[in-house]
Amino acid sequence: MTDFQYNDIRFADIQMLRYQVPGFEALTPRQRILVYYLSEAALAGRDILWDQNCRYNLPIRRILEAVYVEMKNGKWKVKNEGEWEAFETYLKRVWFANGIHHHYSMDKFQPGFSREFLEGKLREIGYPIDEELMEVIFNPDVLPKRESQEDGEDLLQTSAMNYYAPDIRQNEAEQFYNAMKQTDNPHPVMYGMNSRLEHDEKGQLVERVWKSGGMYGKQIDRIIYWLRQAREVAENDAQQAVIDTLIDFYQTGDLSTFDQYTIQWVMETASEVDFTNGFTEVYGDPLGLKASWEGYVNLKDHKATWRTQQLSDNAQWFEDHSPVDPRFKKEICCGITAKVVEAAILGGDLYPASAIGINLPNSNWVRQEHGSKSVTIGNLTHAYAEAAKGNGFRQEFVADVETLQLLDKYDEALDDLHTDLHECLGHGSGKLLPGVDPDALKAYGSTIEEARADLFALYYIADPKMAELRLVPNMEAYKSQYYSYMMNGLLTQLVRIEPGRQIEEAHMRNRALIARWVMEHSNGAMEVEKGEKSYLVISDYAALRPVVGRLLAEVQRIKSEGDYEAARDLVENYGVKVDAALHEEMLRRYRALDLAPYKGFINPRYHAVRNKNGEIVDVEIEYGEKYDEQMLRYGKENPDVVSE
Repeated sequence: MTDFQYNDIRFADIQMLRYQVPGFEALTPRQRILVYYLSEAALAGRDILWDQNCRYNLPIRRILEAVYVEMKNGKWKVKNEGEWEAFETYLKRVWFANGIHHHYSMDKFQPGFSREFLEGKLREIGYPIDEELMEVIFNPDVLPKRESQEDGEDLLQTSAMNYYAPDIRQNEAEQFYNAMKQTDNPHPVMYGMNSRLEHDEKGQLVERVWKSGGMYGKQIDRIIYWLRQAREVAENDAQQAVIDTLIDFYQTGDLSTFDQYTIQWVMETASEVDFTNGFTEVYGDPLGLKASWEGYVNLKDHKATWRTQQLSDNAQWFEDHSPVDPRFKKEICCGITAKVVEAAILGGDLYPASAIGINLPNSNWVRQEHGSKSVTIGNLTHAYAEAAKGNGFRQEFVADVETLQLLDKYDEALDDLHTDLHECLGHGSGKLLPGVDPDALKAYGSTIEEARADLFALYYIADPKMAELRLVPNMEAYKSQYYSYMMNGLLTQLVRIEPGRQIEEAHMRNRALIARWVMEHSNGAMEVEKGEKSYLVISDYAALRPVVGRLLAEVQRIKSEGDYEAARDLVENYGVKVDAALHEEMLRRYRALDLAPYKGFINPRYHAVRNKNGEIVDVEIEYGEKYDEQMLRYGKENPDVVSE
């Protein structure tokens, strides 16, 4: 499509983008139908995530959308344009974040319109006013954080997420799950992954399992319906078996069945169309136990996959030459597969804001014994790159013309290579020592794991092996990634933080931790020079790589030994605190560029083509749907029944 526009709309701190799926037309009609069914399954669980994020999200969304639809239908002549615009922006932010808390900072949105405005509009449409919901929306002291990571606080009592009943305290939840774990079991399930923890009528802790017939049962039944349609057009028997086992897990909630599903999924590598669907990442739980719901569908990008194939084919070499202690290395790297893909649909916790790379499964023993799948989502990284062209960001924050030329020449390709290394080899490397609890690092586990993968990528992106494998054009290219990564960790990611706040999101803590630790231990090879404007200056790139290697060795030790105190010290000392003056400077310079610090995606829409008997014979793709149209359509097609 020559007239395709990646940029779409802006609101608040967000820019919405579109992404193309160029490989869709090259699929067979049967494969396109498979994409359609799997896409419907990826969208059917949307409201599970909304409810997981906060128990008030869905009823609040219902009232906001009721007012918005009436306004769009021309019911009112708006008397206060300012308040209406603020209301519209608030709703768009709530849609984007899958709830009333910011998707990155976790802070609750503060409405720019009055309580009287909203209550007045609700009365006009005959909608009952719920005082409790009004308090949640308008009182900044009620549920102020979706997920708190404040050291020393009760992380459950200070978080609004809905993985635990409101009366449960952190210590009793930890004791509950610690009592379940069998330290001598070499194949432990991921305890608590698919349930809400509550007190029963006797005050005893019980799990309310997310499954058919259980919590979220009606959403899950809808997911199962679409998965059953997909199995009938699966590309091969192995893919059909993956879908069957996933359905079995959704029906039973049995975590050992989930492990079996992930093993089958890792081993199924022949299909053009692949997917994930289910309870996956634990970033939204401050204890790192319970998994948010997500779904997505992807197509293999054959032209770009050679890059990741080179890495996966040489996984054992990378593991053997890692700077970490041999005790923490895998003796045999098995089943590591990697590919570049095109996202065909994003759902749940990957929509509208998405990761650009994914490595699964998360079970340590499954990864060690059966391997993992890694993907770099090429059409999303391309959309980001297209949207960034000519925005002035590098010109403002890069220290000098020579470095700017370096980044312009190499950084887009090296960003993709960093993602490949991070997902394919970083997350897939290393091992836990026998008897170490996979959850030993508790609230710091996600940050340490992301740091481990990023450090692996940074260490090897500067290795001569990259040139030998023809993954970089020369041994100067890695410098662009070192500069852009460290600049982000030290300086520019601060534009995503509100004044007076500290760093809380796991990926941001990871980047700050690495950049600050490396700078402190670089003996002056990397510094932030402060003057009228602050810039990162790297005087000796080669000196940074051994420092990165030292930190990688320590982070892997922490992970392998389950050293909670060392994880806590590293994250709290290097990954959390913000220099107020530097923060204010970054915000001021960024505001002058008039850029949105966060970006997300509008999905394409798929239309089933039916014959005269009503049978689906093909599927067509459409890119033009508007943001609000898509959000309202998703609500209509998968009506909220979570609270029933």
